[in-house]
Amino acid sequence: MTHTSLPRLSLSTAGQTTARTAPAPGIVHLGLGNFHRAHQAVYTDAAIKSGGGDWGITGVSNRSSTVVDALKAQDMLYTVVEISPETRRFSVPRVHVDAFVAAHDLARVPQTIAAESTKIVSLTVTENGYTYSPTTGGLNLAATAVQRDLITGNIPSTTVGQIVRGLQRRMHTHGSPITVLSCDNLANNGHHTQLLVNEFVSHLPTAESSDLAQWIKTNTTFPSSMVDRIVPATTDNYREAVAASLGYIDAIPVPAEPFTMWVLEDNFAAGRPSWEAGGAIFSTEVDKYEQLKVRLLNGTHSLIAYLGALSGAATIPDAVAVGYIESAARSVLQNEYLPSVSIPSGVNVTDYETQLFSRWRNTALGHKTSQVGSDGSVKLGQRIPLPALELLAGGTMPQHLALTVAAYISCIAPLAGFNPGAEASAMEDPARPLLMGLAAESGSGRDLARKVLGTHHLLGEELSGHDDFINRTGDLIDIIHRHGPGSAARDALSAADPQLNTRTLTRN
Repeated sequence: MTHTSLPRLSLSTAGQTTARTAPAPGIVHLGLGNFHRAHQAVYTDAAIKSGGGDWGITGVSNRSSTVVDALKAQDMLYTVVEISPETRRFSVPRVHVDAFVAAHDLARVPQTIAAESTKIVSLTVTENGYTYSPTTGGLNLAATAVQRDLITGNIPSTTVGQIVRGLQRRMHTHGSPITVLSCDNLANNGHHTQLLVNEFVSHLPTAESSDLAQWIKTNTTFPSSMVDRIVPATTDNYREAVAASLGYIDAIPVPAEPFTMWVLEDNFAAGRPSWEAGGAIFSTEVDKYEQLKVRLLNGTHSLIAYLGALSGAATIPDAVAVGYIESAARSVLQNEYLPSVSIPSGVNVTDYETQLFSRWRNTALGHKTSQVGSDGSVKLGQRIPLPALELLAGGTMPQHLALTVAAYISCIAPLAGFNPGAEASAMEDPARPLLMGLAAESGSGRDLARKVLGTHHLLGEELSGHDDFINRTGDLIDIIHRHGPGSAARDALSAADPQLNTRTLTRN
């Protein structure tokens, strides 16, 4: 930083000394990361500006104190840097009224959820934060943290445990209704969260579970939602941009693309902010919007990230600029994901695809392939099995879904002698130790794919029985390892459409 003499962001330096007073608390948000601060917080800020209400957000970080400490030092403020190659816009939401780190005070999380002022508990904890089994979709009862939370009621450490213990405490104190709102990329995320909560309750001692289960059924709603905005990690470049443009130092600015979307079921037990003032859509077709996003956007995004990382591309724009990656992305979107999607009313798929590629080409954001490719062991289970099974049932091999899995495995757990590159090595994944162990025991791509997909059911039990898909994935792993990601992408494209001309297949 070159602006060390500038003042820190505060109510005074942000020019908000005459703005509205901070709202009273009404929302507890689990997962105080960049996405929440560029998405739900921005919508809530617009809602309060428009309609008022006691909807201040208490932010809960799971382990890191970086954002919490900075918020407290900056009057609970931060800057959203909305950026594209053409424009740059700054805003300072004023919605967070408190923040703390769960790991530093585990008892405080259920206490805060149980507070009578809390009307909504919202979540952006990533798919991995729900401690569920990708194979069954149910709670991962084998996880040590889940077992501990079932025994120790006052200090839960898992997200589901924190919610249940907060609801339990709420039931025993004042009994006011509450909404639990998932904002993560889980299929039917509201229903899925409800299932995990109910399963946790069912494993409590009988004396605890029966009354609590009935109380939750009567007093708690779990609306589904679809969230969409590309939000990269914060870097010094964004801190520098804030300092140069706004004249203050912000330790935690959040970069975001101009595009943003939020679709929700309007099913709130204790009221909600007027989020539509910020552009939120309340719909009975959340499931269709979710399919559109999780498969066409997230699924294709994963393929771009893994092929990009293997090709040495540090960012998504760099990756999608590679001809064979763009071709693979368009093929998986149009031919393998789209047939499995029910399109929401009023959505033009051609326009949606055009918009996606425009967003992925936003070079100003610098969205890293390593960030998009992280946690694939959980994410891909939400994106690949159902579309793949539908195509396989119709006698079609999903070449690019197999390529996605092959590229993922090659990034996270390559066979001996293959170096996937720095971007792949930077990806974080809870299954990496297991998969690396399997790779060390494997002599070929097919051998590795059988272990990962067949024996260990990485993408679920049903897909684990399709030897043809597993073998195709293994063959593509071998092509990646021997000839590179470009050869594997061209092989998949040729197999998917043998009529493609040579010029198309040999583009860079």
